[in-house]
Amino acid sequence: MRTIEAAQITAAVAKLAVEANYNLSPDIYDALVAGREKEESPLGKEILGQLVTNACIAREEAMPICQDTGMAVVFVELGQDVHITGGSLADAVNAGVAKGYTEGYLRKSVVDDPLFDRKNTQDNTPAILHVELVPGDKLKIMLAPKGFGSENMSALKMFKPAEGVAGVKKFVVDTVFNAGSNPCPPIVVGVGIGGTMEKAALLAKKALLRPINRRNANPVYAKFEEELLELINETGVGPQGLGGRVTALAVNIEYFPTHIAGLPVAININCHATRHAEIEL
Repeated sequence: MRTIEAAQITAAVAKLAVEANYNLSPDIYDALVAGREKEESPLGKEILGQLVTNACIAREEAMPICQDTGMAVVFVELGQDVHITGGSLADAVNAGVAKGYTEGYLRKSVVDDPLFDRKNTQDNTPAILHVELVPGDKLKIMLAPKGFGSENMSALKMFKPAEGVAGVKKFVVDTVFNAGSNPCPPIVVGVGIGGTMEKAALLAKKALLRPINRRNANPVYAKFEEELLELINETGVGPQGLGGRVTALAVNIEYFPTHIAGLPVAININCHATRHAEIEL
């Protein structure tokens, strides 16, 4: 049994909150640079160049990539041989989010009551926390700040199995096309297929954590990711919705077994500032 102090988790989460908001991950940065080279629209090429410059300024001057520093979505892989002392995991994570967002001068965007009062919590808590129990004595934390320009463009559909590949394909492409400029393209599209309603949505969110230069391990789904990306980039939405070939940087799919009577599909979109950072304790 390995012991990890709650304070250690808090410090790690605080660091991740700042790191994720200041530093665009290399896979996304490289894709923006490559997109600028292949974009055919002069305006689209200029926009992509501005996004690359923006990412460089954020990293060099230690400031947020985007003014919407998102709601903190935290995935924790907790080793079954780990014992947390000095407080609960949830409290430690929320304390880290509060510390990171306050000390890192990140915009605090969370309201306590979603419908009636909508009063700002002042420290961007609570985080959205997903915990998976895994073998071993390690604790892995992945933090993804999720802005709502892209989050609001999410979609979920419970297909009949007979609608199959064609139905899923149309759903994904139509969702991106109808989103237009709202999610600040070029985007990354996370797709969750299978499970139940809530499992599909979680799969779509987790898909956005996978580096976009790494395809699904299943070659059938890897090919489907590439096909969807090509179809999305043929819509002409383009960078910032102003036309062009680079509407999306990648499509990431995660899948899970499902019931014989169902085919749940969820789509979660990330903007050009697809942010995430991780650490293993």
